[in-house]
Amino acid sequence: MTVLLWFSAFILDMKLGDPLHWPHPVRWIGQLISRSEQFIRRVCQTEASLKWGGVLLWLVVVGITWLASYWFLQLAYGLMFWLGCVAEIWLIYTMLAGRSLSDAANTVYQALCKEATDHNNLDISRQELAKIVGRDTSQLQPPQISCAVIETVAENSVDGVIAPLFFLMLGGAPLAMAYKAINTLDSMVGYKIPRYQAIGMFSARMDDVANWLPARLGWLLLAMAAKWQGLDFRQALRIGWRDRYQHSSPNSGWSEATMAGALGIRLGGPNVYFNQRVEKPWIGDEKREVTPDDIPQSVRIMQVASVMALLLFALLYSLFSVMI
Repeated sequence: MTVLLWFSAFILDMKLGDPLHWPHPVRWIGQLISRSEQFIRRVCQTEASLKWGGVLLWLVVVGITWLASYWFLQLAYGLMFWLGCVAEIWLIYTMLAGRSLSDAANTVYQALCKEATDHNNLDISRQELAKIVGRDTSQLQPPQISCAVIETVAENSVDGVIAPLFFLMLGGAPLAMAYKAINTLDSMVGYKIPRYQAIGMFSARMDDVANWLPARLGWLLLAMAAKWQGLDFRQALRIGWRDRYQHSSPNSGWSEATMAGALGIRLGGPNVYFNQRVEKPWIGDEKREVTPDDIPQSVRIMQVASVMALLLFALLYSLFSVMI
């Protein structure tokens, strides 16, 4: 029964995505982080105290998220079994981001396709890209925009689908939702800039810990998905392994390098974040120039890898359930 709920939630995500005005736990987690951060900054005035405040921020947000998810499901199942099933499907559905990631990437792709006939669409593609990346997009050209989208698709294939499913297998919806809190903390306060260096250090480290195994599973799943798409499986594995640490994150390089190897392109390189130029190493081999058409190809790889992850974790969960 549990696995059926997973599949139902996965199908819902692929069909519906995340409608803007629907209630969404991740947005509530974001609000909790913002308010907690404001309180901690008022209380903690030194760098040392901000570091401890960052630990408290992480414990409060992750703890509240797990407890709220657990008691929400307990209450729903306590009222009626079918109501509990609906509540669990909804909770799992909200923590998956496959459809929203696909939609965001395809929106940029459509604008880039129209750029050849209408140069105003280049500005539109930059604006759409800015919604999903942290870098400065105002001066990017089509190849750079395409690279940024592909990097985002690759990285978020782990953060948005593979890792939530992994923690769902380990500890059910409450643990998977706690992972989303960890990931949201990193995306909001885990930046290596002066404002967040102290308060966000612990959140960034814990996100690295949480994603350690999912990122390495993502390496294999993305390479297998590339083979399913008729791309070079061995090259995806080889580049994924070779360039796995060509990234400031100990985890993001695995998926980005695998995607670069699968497509035969080069990702990474210098970018501008918060008005600061950041020198990043190159990932992959530049066998050809990146084109907008690489975006939908990367989305298809992500989607196939997501299905593979669901099947793998459902199988492992079922086998473990039989054993105990």
